[in-house]
Amino acid sequence: MIIDKIALVLTIVGALNWGSIGLFQFDIVAWICGGPATLFARIIYTVVALAGIWCISLLFRETDEVVSNSAR
Repeated sequence: MIIDKIALVLTIVGALNWGSIGLFQFDIVAWICGGPATLFARIIYTVVALAGIWCISLLFRETDEVVSNSAR
């Protein structure tokens, strides 16, 4: 499904942002949006969190379903 791919991409973006915070103490989202408390940054953080929650469902899907969906 396309939503699975979008969720995975957003989760990867979130992971890269957390990696930059952990390694360099640099928040990419806050830098782009003008600070971590801006409305746009909070929207991005929320969308990435929702994508991560969606990706939890990937763990519990049948293997055949995941394979058949990725073949599309």
